[in-house]
Amino acid sequence: MMEEKKGRLHKAYYRNGENHRAGADVSFGDIVKVFGFRGVEVGRWVSKEEQQLAANLFFDALCDLMDILSVPEQVISLNATLAINFGIGGRKGAYAHYNGASRTLALAKNAGGGALAHEWFHAYDHYICTRQFHTTNPRLYASEVWLNNIAQLKPHPLNLELASAFESMFLKLDKTGPSELMQQSILTDKSYNMFYYARPQEVAARAFERMIQEHRLKNSFLVAGTMQSKEARVGLYPHSDSLFKIQYHLYGYFAGLARSLRR
Repeated sequence: MMEEKKGRLHKAYYRNGENHRAGADVSFGDIVKVFGFRGVEVGRWVSKEEQQLAANLFFDALCDLMDILSVPEQVISLNATLAINFGIGGRKGAYAHYNGASRTLALAKNAGGGALAHEWFHAYDHYICTRQFHTTNPRLYASEVWLNNIAQLKPHPLNLELASAFESMFLKLDKTGPSELMQQSILTDKSYNMFYYARPQEVAARAFERMIQEHRLKNSFLVAGTMQSKEARVGLYPHSDSLFKIQYHLYGYFAGLARSLRR
């Protein structure tokens, strides 16, 4: 009973990556300094113990994400434009969310574990849009611009590689129609009489999640549920050949981005 009252923040999240903290505790202030986040806000109902647990989990997960993508810290903070909220500013029924208006990634205190990769890609998808496409609309996401052909792609090898990743998420391998992932997302929305799973930014974030969970570096606070969850069983995550293509283009994209930043 005591374990249930403490909530999911106290569970043992599995990870097999490097010991980034060398056994020491970190603070959310340390996370801001190391990655360059624009800021962080913690809810008033988060105890000191919970704040410490969360800071360590966040730090390890963000370091693991950095290792998986082979990118520097500035990519994780989206060049110091992204802020983090923990245990504050949640939405009803949502354990985690990305607020595009304030460019803030928010996780609930006791239920956000496993959703960090998904929400981070929402933030990246939003951040990169005006850099990948000829648009100044601050509300658009790159994935929806690509799928709906809203704006012209800016000619650059990195933009082309990310566009190829979107293509592998949304289209069949022969490009004759929507991918299996997209088809299943549409069918699921129809069954619930809503438009959510088939939104391009949601499809893209789930594809990114699946790619991250497939990596040899594991962190269940960063990502969980793309293999055996109810959503996974009905086909809301990519697999087989489409997953391979997504991995090929996204890993290639982030590797190219890291090279360009080093130069």
